Amino acid sequence: MADDFRNRPLLVSRFIATRMSDTDRGPQVRIRSDDARDRLLLEGELAWVHGPRRQELAAVLYDDTLRKGEVALRDVAGASPSELVRIIKPDLDSHTRRGHFA
Repeated sequence: MADDFRNRPLLVSRFIATRMSDTDRGPQVRIRSDDARDRLLLEGELAWVHGPRRQELAAVLYDDTLRKGEVALRDVAGASPSELVRIIKPDLDSHTRRGHFA
């Protein structure tokens, strides 16, 4: 799936850092609705943001003011503007990814 179109990297065009006093804060990825649709992502659900230094779960918000292939991140550690990230829907259905409980 590495070459799959749903896994192609996106450019971080903007980074928003919030303060403790801000009422609206926390990890968020803003993505065009067509880029989200390519990745099977729905607005409001969580997605993995794979940056160059780490990965983190972030809420998805549609933002069609962005250019195709770009995202804006809020409070996502491990990625900065002008870096490439991958936005991936979590696999919650596969039992092989959850481990085995005896």
